[in-house]
Amino acid sequence: MKIVVTTPTGHVGSALVRSLLRGGFRPTVLMRDLTHLDPALRRLVDAVEVDQSNERAVVRATVGTDALYWVDPPTDGDDPLADYARFSAIAANAVNSNRIPRTVFQSSVGAEKRSGAGEIDGLGHTEQLLDDTGRSVTHLRCGYFFTNLAYMADDIRSGTLSVLLPPDQPLPWVAPRDIAEVAAVRLASTAWTGRHVQAVHGPEDLSWQQVAEIIASTTGISVAVTQIAESEMRGALGELGMSAERVDATVQMSTGLGNGFVPEQARDVISSTPTTLASWCYEVLRPMVTGGS
Repeated sequence: MKIVVTTPTGHVGSALVRSLLRGGFRPTVLMRDLTHLDPALRRLVDAVEVDQSNERAVVRATVGTDALYWVDPPTDGDDPLADYARFSAIAANAVNSNRIPRTVFQSSVGAEKRSGAGEIDGLGHTEQLLDDTGRSVTHLRCGYFFTNLAYMADDIRSGTLSVLLPPDQPLPWVAPRDIAEVAAVRLASTAWTGRHVQAVHGPEDLSWQQVAEIIASTTGISVAVTQIAESEMRGALGELGMSAERVDATVQMSTGLGNGFVPEQARDVISSTPTTLASWCYEVLRPMVTGGS
């Protein structure tokens, strides 16, 4: 079975590759820069140097694929939604051109809105184009990544988290390694066909206030959560030199999921995954923000 994994060095992709290896597979990994591949994996995978924005290269690299794990790569362009539209078209063309039987797409909670959720709207567009191929596809609607807290390490050390969502609004939070486990099983299985949406919600919904309490209990750092105005966030992002389109795409990822948003997929035994935020914070975040081991 030829299983192709895009963004194999990301939080999910790196764990997914290892999960597939443990399952006895030799995955094909598509990377823009092969020097970033973990040396320990070089003899265990088939690595192909491919820029996902290069349609011909992606189609060529996915010839003979039995199962594709597609992730829209990060974009730093001035118009993120235009970039997502391009990646969406490339993914759909690869699936169509190579008649790829099964695709697992890393989407997000909120993609079901289709509009008004910033960059997440780009994932919704990818869902639609993959659906239009008529090939079997599973969209993994993932919750908020635990690893996003790593990008807030300086704020956590200072004891303040500034957020756009109401501090008491719960959202699903999930460990990327749990997403990888779900993806690995889906990619390896030939028991499913058609279109599926599978939520990956982590073990529980958490508000930012609850997250702050978990951070405090696992790291010893007391963190206060402050809700900032949308206008303040827009001004701060604009001062960083972001285009108006990128500011919109960034801000709306939060504001679009406010006002009592409820994910389309309910939490149940299938959508819930085991790793808790507390265990992740103790294992990963605590050494990062305290310098301890």
